[in-house]
Amino acid sequence: MNTNRDYYEILGISKNASQDEIKAAYRKLALKYHPDRNPDNKEAEEKFKEAATAYEILSDPDKRKQYDQFGHAGVEGSMGGGPRDMDMEDIFEHFGDIFGDIFGMGRRQARRKSGPTPKRGHDLSQELQITLKDSFTGTKKDIGIYQFVPCENCDGKGMEKGTTAQSCERCAGTGQIQFKQGFFMYSQPCDVCHGAGFIIPKPCKTCKGQSRVQKFDKFTITIPKGIFNGAELRISGKGDAGVYGGQTGDLFIHITVRPDKTFSRVDDDLVCTIMLTYPQLVLGSQIDIESIDGTKEPIKIPKGCPVGEKIIIPGKGFQRLRNKSYGNLVVITNCHIPKKLSADAKKLLVEYSEQIGTTTDSQEGSITSFFKKFLG
Repeated sequence: MNTNRDYYEILGISKNASQDEIKAAYRKLALKYHPDRNPDNKEAEEKFKEAATAYEILSDPDKRKQYDQFGHAGVEGSMGGGPRDMDMEDIFEHFGDIFGDIFGMGRRQARRKSGPTPKRGHDLSQELQITLKDSFTGTKKDIGIYQFVPCENCDGKGMEKGTTAQSCERCAGTGQIQFKQGFFMYSQPCDVCHGAGFIIPKPCKTCKGQSRVQKFDKFTITIPKGIFNGAELRISGKGDAGVYGGQTGDLFIHITVRPDKTFSRVDDDLVCTIMLTYPQLVLGSQIDIESIDGTKEPIKIPKGCPVGEKIIIPGKGFQRLRNKSYGNLVVITNCHIPKKLSADAKKLLVEYSEQIGTTTDSQEGSITSFFKKFLG
């Protein structure tokens, strides 16, 4: 191996390359010339070591500064057992973090555990159907749900009172067992602690060492005014209890609003249709309608009101969740057509029809437009 080659040239980078660029260049060469990808290839092995040497110098700010100022002479004495003097196993050991990133099996020091680590409990969810009236007025609903709660017998610790957890001797508390194959170090979960890194000599008899048990809980939640279809309510602390004293999860309630026969919702407006008689539409009228919550709302029908007219009563719709203001009550007019009439009513209706230029079918008694005589 030519040890006098410029280290920047070896890695294929410029002299002002950043540390990330240096690392990326080395990763690329390490992958290309890795011995397992180039078995029995001495040239690839030499290039692999050469790249490791360059990375050893340029990844260290102090050594890089010396190299930039004095060249190879500036780092000869500081390298000690650098990659040029290492065998292949030493290189893997020295740059474990790099090969861990590349191959997912580096030799980073695993954190040792002597006892359980608290973990947050899972969030739970439940569907809830309510009426349109419920969403308008707000309401309270009883919720029943199965959830994990802290074990009362061991106070959520998972072990008999007066005892403690111990670091697993088999894996030295790391939860992983390592073994070597060729140039690589592999790891797998410890077969004694099953990857936990600790063991509980005397597990709680109630929760079997799990620190929590499952129970059915029933409680009441408040549905706010103005809640809309598809909304999601978050009930803090009503999810599963955490493991070994971890934080409790949350409960999410997914709201479905059932359709109403009389009213509907458009944005934050409460919408309904009222049936009026023809005289009420023509002459105007003052009526009361019953809103969805049972309250009476006075409505003024203007003279000559057409069918499909929208009469708006401000502030009588749904409450807005964010700013507590209200939408409107929108009343759409329609005309009620009676199927049966008294003889007097029919006579008056026929006389009115003649006055406005329409005729009636003498047999059926229905009003037909005067345009019919022109259409044959």
